[in-house]
Amino acid sequence: MIPANKNSEKNRRANTSPGERDPNLDTIDGRSAALERAVQESRAPKPVDGFAYRAKIHNASAKLIEIIFWEYQFKETANSTSVSRRQFLCGVSIKPEKDKDLEAFSLSGPQDVVSVDTLAKKSGNLGEEKVIINRVEYADGSIWQRKDWKFGEVRLGYARAIATPWAREMCRGL
Repeated sequence: MIPANKNSEKNRRANTSPGERDPNLDTIDGRSAALERAVQESRAPKPVDGFAYRAKIHNASAKLIEIIFWEYQFKETANSTSVSRRQFLCGVSIKPEKDKDLEAFSLSGPQDVVSVDTLAKKSGNLGEEKVIINRVEYADGSIWQRKDWKFGEVRLGYARAIATPWAREMCRGL
């Protein structure tokens, strides 16, 4: 489009019906711009809805911690027998007497099901949350493990978690 035609073209388009296609979109420049926009949109990261689980860990031992298996538990107020668990594996380096903030991402929310009784109460507290350390692996090869936790229960999740190279994430779901 040349500058001399710009104003007359604007006025013509202002009086056209809403479904009429802009002729500038069919030019080589218009089509090239549309292709470039499509390429840029395809390369942009897509947002993913999910949940971030966080825990602050303190190394009270005299050894360097390398791996932590931990879980987030949610117990619903209205139904104390309903406990949701999310287990995570974290590759970390926590020196003795130091703290570390762990963060894990999951597509699964804190609770699997919400009871109608809980929602009817309309209180801010839907349940009790807690973090449990299941296993700690130290740099010297030694291991501490919670008595009633069994590694065999998460063996398949562990194999899946370590099957792909670790990028920037610190923790993965089991």
